[in-house]
Amino acid sequence: MFYNDILLSVIVPCYNEDKVIRETYSRIHKVVQEHFSKYEIVFVNDGSKDDTYPILLEFARENENVVVINLSRNFGHQPAVSAGIHECRGTHAVIMDADLQDPPEVIPEMMTMLLDNNYNVVYGVREVRKGESLFKKASAYLFYRLINYLSETKLPLDTGDFRLIDRKVIDVFNRLREKQKYIRGIISWIGFSQQPFYYERDARVAGDTK
Repeated sequence: MFYNDILLSVIVPCYNEDKVIRETYSRIHKVVQEHFSKYEIVFVNDGSKDDTYPILLEFARENENVVVINLSRNFGHQPAVSAGIHECRGTHAVIMDADLQDPPEVIPEMMTMLLDNNYNVVYGVREVRKGESLFKKASAYLFYRLINYLSETKLPLDTGDFRLIDRKVIDVFNRLREKQKYIRGIISWIGFSQQPFYYERDARVAGDTK
């Protein structure tokens, strides 16, 4: 499927990802070039201390569709994603991490699912979590269930921030004034039509989990 009437923003927060970021860019770029006539890849450098930022600047020099946001220090994953959502220009946006555990190759399937069913959000649900320790899997399992026990707004289980959102959701998100946004919780709370997309989560390609 090729999408002519969509400007897709792919938002990628980055913190010390110089070991993987070239492959990340290559795979994202291949997917968006093949399926979207208009796109931007929004990298948010979250105060990296390695060569991540210079490499991102290389991408921007080579490709006018690459946007680099350079934060003044390490603010953390959620503020970095929030900065990307705030600055993106897309009619739709994908949020994904730089470590390639969430495969960019499924983005066209997510888009087809969203458009064919008039959804506003398609969020990734991890059926398989490759390369993660038993402790990590158990703690993630307990975390989501504890949050749902404590919260009035129920969150989808076994999800991360990997999701596709449309401009309605982007605009409402950007109007909220919370300074420390828990993004997957906020997007669930916003409402609209939201549906799961099941996929296998890959092991981290390189580097360390942050």
